[in-house]
Amino acid sequence: MEITPAYQRKVLRSAMMGLGLEGMDIMFLSFALSSIIVSFGISSAEAGLIATVTNLGMLVGGVIFGLLADRYGRVRIFTYTIFLFAIATALTAFATNIYWVYVLRFLAGVGGGGEFGIGMAMVADVYAANKRGRASSMISLGGQAGAVAAALLAALIIPWLGWRVLFVIGILPVFWIYFVRKHLKETPTWLRQHKKDPTQRISIGTLFNSPKTAFTTVALTVMAAVQVAGYYGLMNWLPSILQKELGLSVTGSSLWMISTIAGMCLGMITFGQIMDRLGAKRAYPLFLIAAGISIFVYVYISDSIALLIGGTVVGFFVNGMSAGYGALISNHYPTAIRSTANNVIFNTGRAVGGFSPFIIGYLLEHHSMLIAMTFLAVLYTVSLVMIILLPKRDVSGLD
Repeated sequence: MEITPAYQRKVLRSAMMGLGLEGMDIMFLSFALSSIIVSFGISSAEAGLIATVTNLGMLVGGVIFGLLADRYGRVRIFTYTIFLFAIATALTAFATNIYWVYVLRFLAGVGGGGEFGIGMAMVADVYAANKRGRASSMISLGGQAGAVAAALLAALIIPWLGWRVLFVIGILPVFWIYFVRKHLKETPTWLRQHKKDPTQRISIGTLFNSPKTAFTTVALTVMAAVQVAGYYGLMNWLPSILQKELGLSVTGSSLWMISTIAGMCLGMITFGQIMDRLGAKRAYPLFLIAAGISIFVYVYISDSIALLIGGTVVGFFVNGMSAGYGALISNHYPTAIRSTANNVIFNTGRAVGGFSPFIIGYLLEHHSMLIAMTFLAVLYTVSLVMIILLPKRDVSGLD
């Protein structure tokens, strides 16, 4: 089977839709959390545990489904991941106590965690190395679109029909699976690899089978953790910082959120272009340095117009580079281990980076805003060191 532009677009659309549905599923919980607390009479700590078990599920699912996709095929396992998180999300609507919510959110996390790396691997399988940055950025935009869709659905459904109906909507991706399985063939790159060695056994140990590979895996995991930490630290705490320190209203902080998300989307598109043209070793240092500086400068702005503009700039650099991780990881691992690498590295980074809001909250409470921002700046410096030391892999074609 020849990899035609039409087939490339079909794979890209499928991966975008998959990440979009995952993003929508994750954000459903964010918008429904206050209603769930009331329904089950639980504490804030018990409610926070829902997100924790979801992230744990993502890590487990990333490992399991990454290995399965490398062994049995991208498209087949991709549809299984979507089926799992769609069913688990829909069943959450019928949970009778918080413990069932924990179980179902864990299962939804397993499916969502597996989906990310497989989608990225599918796209890497059909795009040449010098075009993967742009393709990866488009998939990331799909995730942002899913978050926006979740916000709109929550605003329409929760006040009218309640949070349970919102989760019932999660069943819809099951119908999309039919389209994917019927119209999307397995990637030729994976088929060639599987035909060459159909009995090849893939394991996580493959990511550490030499000193160079082990360092690459560790460095990319650290970078992914920093990326997630910076994103959650920014989106969870800056609005409250602006409200408390600068007297910004809730409406004003909402405008800030919109401007920041707009900057993120623009940054994703731009970063993909820069990465393909200049390479990861130039693109990431540029954005990492700019991210650290922009956060430091931003928290000392007091003019309302400057806050909105600055929010766009901060979002552009802080989360724009997240669009490149699928391409960055894929370019350092061969076809045989590509799904596993993407899933294990990014989901491990997501689990570790998820502690950022807690750490930043502690620093704000017991120290100062300067210390909290210094913490983020140090993280970006660590990531900068990792990308500088990262071994350069000569990738070409569709390897």
